[in-house]
Amino acid sequence: MEASAELKLGKKLNEGKTKQVYELPDLPGYVLMQSKDQITAGNMAKKDQIEGKAFISNKTTSCIFKLLQEAGIKSAFVRKYSDTAFIAAHCEMIPIEWVCRRIATGSFLKRNPGVKEGYKFYPPKIETFFKDDANNDPEWSEAQLIEAKFVCAGLEIGQAEVDIMNRSTLAVFEILEKAWSTQECTLVDMKIEFGVDVSKQEIVLADVIDNDSWRLWPSGDRSQQKDKQVYRDLKEVTPEALQMVKRNFEWVADKVELLLASKSLGRVVVLMGSISDLLHCEKIKKSCANYGIPCELRVTSAHKGPDETLRIKAEYEGDGIPTVFVAVAGRSNGLGPVMSGNTAYPVINCPPLTPDWGSQDVWSSLRMPSGLGCSTVLSPEAAAQFAAQIFGLTNHLIWSKLRSSTLNTWISLKQADKKLRECSM
Repeated sequence: MEASAELKLGKKLNEGKTKQVYELPDLPGYVLMQSKDQITAGNMAKKDQIEGKAFISNKTTSCIFKLLQEAGIKSAFVRKYSDTAFIAAHCEMIPIEWVCRRIATGSFLKRNPGVKEGYKFYPPKIETFFKDDANNDPEWSEAQLIEAKFVCAGLEIGQAEVDIMNRSTLAVFEILEKAWSTQECTLVDMKIEFGVDVSKQEIVLADVIDNDSWRLWPSGDRSQQKDKQVYRDLKEVTPEALQMVKRNFEWVADKVELLLASKSLGRVVVLMGSISDLLHCEKIKKSCANYGIPCELRVTSAHKGPDETLRIKAEYEGDGIPTVFVAVAGRSNGLGPVMSGNTAYPVINCPPLTPDWGSQDVWSSLRMPSGLGCSTVLSPEAAAQFAAQIFGLTNHLIWSKLRSSTLNTWISLKQADKKLRECSM
């Protein structure tokens, strides 16, 4: 969506504790999410105003949703509109809070006596709570959620939808956990909400994700916590105490901007034995772009010009940028083995198969001399994915794209299965 200078606000659709939602007459299907300076705890048992909190919360939410969107997570977020507001797809909210925990603390300990604070969940533990302020948001089981038969924007929330939200919650938590770890900060737990896009009848991550949404412990130390728990724990609310809370929120807002960048650089260099393999190699380059990985294409033959092949290898080893080489050579593949035998960088064989000599071409890549570690992948897209998995070990942005891809593949299968069952009934 292109940026617009000024948006006309329509009627107020909803107002919560920390935000207002407005209709946008000039943008059908979209709303404006306006943050407020209010901070609350205990379902409004405690509430105060912190000047500038709306700015801080909007900055945090916008950065986090941008990170998740670039990873491939579907959300209602469209773009930041102003210092205190962002544009989002109009959703009917599903009245459930999804909580994901890596470390046991807070209310979990009260509901589960005998569990010590600091107990770690592998995988992270997911809980659901029905949004009902009058009853302090009671915990719900999966059966209760399904039997409630919520209908949002014409979509009935059944088993498939619950499963999708469950898997999505886990993926969102793991992506943000990985991102925060780059700042030496532990994401202890978090809560998120989902809505149904009224235009697409599709479940998406919605609402906001800001410093009210999680627990953050720098260096894994609870005493350094920077989240809203500091406000909850205040025995006396004074102007000085609120300024301390504000400084913590500002610290988080500054850090989330750093989550959008990665210190780890890398590239894929595709070496083809012949220019006739260009189409095959361009598929690798296109797939690398999907992961945000720079990719260069070169032509060199280890059989016909081994000295030039090794010169090209040295060129990429000499500038210090982590590199994955992909060798594209058919018939007798000497390119991959020569590269693997002369570099400490990863080498992936991705031979271009032909109808007449396909099986032999594969064997020429699989039958490596001893002491060589290059793998063989037949699909150009899979070669790019393999390279991304290597870089993802040290680059949280690439890892998040891989994590989101597994989620979206699972969701597409789930939706296809649901559609097939509905058609056969």
